[in-house]
Amino acid sequence: MRGAVPAPGDGGRIWAGPLSQTGGEGGGQIAGLEAGEKPGLGYGNNIGTWSIPGVVHFDVVIPQCSASWYLALLGLAEHFRTSSPPKVRLCVHCLQAVLPRKPPARMEARTHLQLGSVLYHHTRNGDQARGHLEKAWLISQQIPQFEDVKFEAASLLSELYCQENSVDAAKPLLRKAIQISQQTPYWHCRLLFQLAQLHTLEKDLVSACDLLGVGAEYARVVGSEYTRALFLLSKGMLLLMERKLQEVHPLLTLCGQIVENWQGNPIQKESLRVFFLVLQVTHYLDAGQVKSVKPCLKQLQQCIQTISTLHDDEILPSNPADLFHWLPKEHMCVLVYLVTVMHSMQAGYLEKAQKYTDKALMQLEKLKMLDCSPILSSFQVILLEHIIMCRLVTGHKATALQEISQVCQLCQQSPRLFSNHAAQLHTLLGLYCISVNCMDNAEAQFTTALRLTTHQELWAFIVTNLASVYIREGNRHQELYSLLERINPDHNFPVSSHCLRAAAFYIRGLFSFFQGRYNEAKRFLRETLKMSNAEDLNRLTACSLVLLGHIFYVLGNHRESNNMVVPAMQLASKIPDMSVQLWSSALLRDLNKACGNAMDAHEAAQMHQNFSQQLLQDHIEACSLPEHNLITWTDGPPPVQFQAQNGPTTSLASLL
Repeated sequence: MRGAVPAPGDGGRIWAGPLSQTGGEGGGQIAGLEAGEKPGLGYGNNIGTWSIPGVVHFDVVIPQCSASWYLALLGLAEHFRTSSPPKVRLCVHCLQAVLPRKPPARMEARTHLQLGSVLYHHTRNGDQARGHLEKAWLISQQIPQFEDVKFEAASLLSELYCQENSVDAAKPLLRKAIQISQQTPYWHCRLLFQLAQLHTLEKDLVSACDLLGVGAEYARVVGSEYTRALFLLSKGMLLLMERKLQEVHPLLTLCGQIVENWQGNPIQKESLRVFFLVLQVTHYLDAGQVKSVKPCLKQLQQCIQTISTLHDDEILPSNPADLFHWLPKEHMCVLVYLVTVMHSMQAGYLEKAQKYTDKALMQLEKLKMLDCSPILSSFQVILLEHIIMCRLVTGHKATALQEISQVCQLCQQSPRLFSNHAAQLHTLLGLYCISVNCMDNAEAQFTTALRLTTHQELWAFIVTNLASVYIREGNRHQELYSLLERINPDHNFPVSSHCLRAAAFYIRGLFSFFQGRYNEAKRFLRETLKMSNAEDLNRLTACSLVLLGHIFYVLGNHRESNNMVVPAMQLASKIPDMSVQLWSSALLRDLNKACGNAMDAHEAAQMHQNFSQQLLQDHIEACSLPEHNLITWTDGPPPVQFQAQNGPTTSLASLL
């Protein structure tokens, strides 16, 4: 339902992010190593090397008269910070004790930065954190060659402004820091990434792309082909989101050349290759080209296996502009599972989708115990969205409903996550409503989802399913004709997705069947079959075959009907698609009766009875769950609690 690479609004840096600081368990930066790291505190030549979470290590010359008390306070602060559990209040007191002694400007700016960082990462004292960071930024601008403190203060302060919804304060701060950081490659690139992400969160993808382009050119000038590739791949991701395919293709070609030619840290090189292949795979999947994507997906899976065998190289790059990476390899592994699930879902390999979803969710649970990165929750939601659709197809509605509730709970914890997934959530509820024959609720859910999305492929997916609701209701011809005109696969189809266009032909065929226009229905369904066979869209193939079989049965052509229904049943069993199996078994029963094959008719009738009972039992269980009340939710955030109801209130006619 959406691309494998979560939109930047999902939280977390999904293009390149700065390598984080050793000892900095806060900070929200992607894990890694920082330039200039040194262990512990150094006393030689009165040089103190100090680490506070989220603040880079730096060397500061301390006047002899100040060294003893200052280093003592820093040592105490570090002791309290690293205690188990951390004694944050005492750490803050030690740092605060530095300021009344009127230290030199460099020491004062650094202390304000350390205080602001500790308060920002470990407490809810946003006002105090902001005050200290603003002072650190103000003082450090007056001090020459104090870049680490200056730009770390700007970076953290802009993060804090965004957290407080003061984006208008964050932007000029970052722009000024970018303007004065051009002689400091690491910070200049980091701040460009940060401002580009800020624009992306605001859905201003044009400005974000411009900044990433500036970053790519700057990286080229300072001799960092690695970071140039990160900027270009990030830009390519945004262009894919904007569907600017004519710009994407030459950009990805250039990125591929840079990635292959770059010689450096093996993990960084493979990371670039994973980023590049993820963009290629999601591009194919968005286009509904399930068969065409297989070579790229295979390369991606081999690439992540290679990364998992490599050990992190602790030798820092000689070029400070290279001190970035995209994602930790553990996150990349989950992402590869995710795109594999997406491929399996589209292709109709639902057992494979289940297998990789289980692996990904297990790894996510382990990661979330140690890492609070928002991107992990985004991965979890996208995985659940896909497995929920699998459950609905395989006849596990009760489990699907509980997983929809789980997505609601995850979205309750993050307004940004809910904002980015609200349309998908209502779409899933609409699909669930169809599965339990609550057509009025399905219409309401799809209408809500349409109101909330600007994503073209999701819009087309919703409209296609809403059209199926109107077809089933049978008395919504005016609305149905309006919808079908908007997703006409014969001309001006609104999206480039091969899969969605094939589905639009199927919906046309279904409508023509219900209208009794059988020749027209056959034309549409044969077009669906041609397209679905070309890209291995197994579920669409099964649906088209069984509907063609039904048409031939109605027309009295039993042999041709059997030629369609038998492979439909075989394919549906392989997926497995419970609804198509139910439909196929009913047709096989009637076909064999009509042909006088009593034993085959009895066997098909028994299969139909078994499928009916399974679906009926699951239907009753799902509608009895308190979460079933979610079908009435169409406005605002997800409900926090659910009231249990006595039993199902929906019609079972469509199942029997």
